[in-house]
Amino acid sequence: MELAHTEEQRELRATLRRFFADRSPSAEVRRLMETPEGYDPAVWARMAGELGLQGLAVPEEHGGAGFGVRELAVVFEEMGRALVCSPYLATVALAATALSACGDGGARRDLLPGIASGETIATLVDGASLTAREEGGAWTLSGAETYVLDGHVAGLVLAAVPYGGETALFAVDADAAAESGALARTVLPTVDQTRRLARLVLTDVPARRIAGDAADAVQRAYDVAAVALAAEQLGGAQRTLDMTVEYAKVRRQFGRPIGSFQAVKHRCADMFVQVESARSAVLNAAAVADEAPGELPAAAALAKAYCSDAYAGVAGEGIQIHGGIGFTWEHDAHLYFKRAHGSRQLFGAPDVHRERLAALAGIVPA
Repeated sequence: MELAHTEEQRELRATLRRFFADRSPSAEVRRLMETPEGYDPAVWARMAGELGLQGLAVPEEHGGAGFGVRELAVVFEEMGRALVCSPYLATVALAATALSACGDGGARRDLLPGIASGETIATLVDGASLTAREEGGAWTLSGAETYVLDGHVAGLVLAAVPYGGETALFAVDADAAAESGALARTVLPTVDQTRRLARLVLTDVPARRIAGDAADAVQRAYDVAAVALAAEQLGGAQRTLDMTVEYAKVRRQFGRPIGSFQAVKHRCADMFVQVESARSAVLNAAAVADEAPGELPAAAALAKAYCSDAYAGVAGEGIQIHGGIGFTWEHDAHLYFKRAHGSRQLFGAPDVHRERLAALAGIVPA
C-alpha cells in the first residue's frame, strides 16, 4: 500500500496552503468566532467554485471529482494548519460520505449534487434520542440531539435513527423545518468556538427515509470523519511545532536563543516525534479507507486516538515553551490549544477509540 503523496496531491496541498493563508489568517479566525454563523459564506462559495473542495470525494456521476480519502486528508490537514472555520467536516466527511455509501440511488442523485456544488451545508446526527413515526407513507422525526456538528447552519440534516431493528437514515430539510417552527436550533458554548456545535429540538419534523439499513453507510461516515479529523489534528500540531521552533530561535535568555538550551531542544524533539508519528497514522488510515475498507474501523480508531493525544500534547508543550505570552488570548498558540482540546472529544475521546481498537484486534471482548 503506497503511503507517499503523489505529485497531484502535493500540488493540491500547495494550492490549499496559499488559499487558506489568504482567507484564514488568525485575525479572520478570531473575527469569525464572534459571528452567529461561525464561518464565511463567501469563502465557502470560493472553496466550491474555485477549488471544488466540497465535491472532491463525491462520485463524478453526482457532480463531484471522484477522489478518495487520501485527497480529503490533504485538505483537512491544510485546514487544520490554518484553523479554518467552516462546516466542511460535517458536510463532506460526514454527510456526503454517508450518502455516497448508502444503497439508495435516488437519494444520492437528489442530495449529493447540492453538496458537491457548495449549495448545501449538511450534517449527520447520531439520532439515538430521536423517534421516527410513519403515517400514511409519510415520516416525521421528534426528539432532541445535542452537540450536533454545524447543526445551526446545516440546510440538510441526516439522522441515523434506530427503527425496527435497523439503522434508518432520514433526510431533513432543516431550513424549512426551522422556518415552520418544527425545528429549534441553539448554538452551544464550547471550549473551541472555531468549530460550532448545536442542540436540535425536532417536533414532528417531516423527513425522507433513505431506503435500506444504513448501519454500514453511517459507520463508514463516522470512520472517514475520524480520519479527516485526525488529519486536521496533524495539520494543527505541525503548525504549532513550526511556531514553537520559530519562537525558540528568536527568544533570547542569558544572551542566547532559548532553543539552544538542552531542555528546550528535547521538548521540541519530542513534539517533532509526536507530529511525525501522527502523520504516519493519518497516511495509513487514509490509504486503508481507499484500498482496504474492511480494515478502516481499526485504522480510523488508531489514527483518531493517537492524533488527539499528539495534538493536545504538542499544543500544551508549545504554550509552555512560549512562556507567559503563550497563555495570553492574543497569541495564536491559545487558539490551537483550544482547537486541540475540542477536537480531542469530537467523535469520541481517545479512550473510546482505544477500547474499540482493542476489541477489533481481539485483545478484549467486543
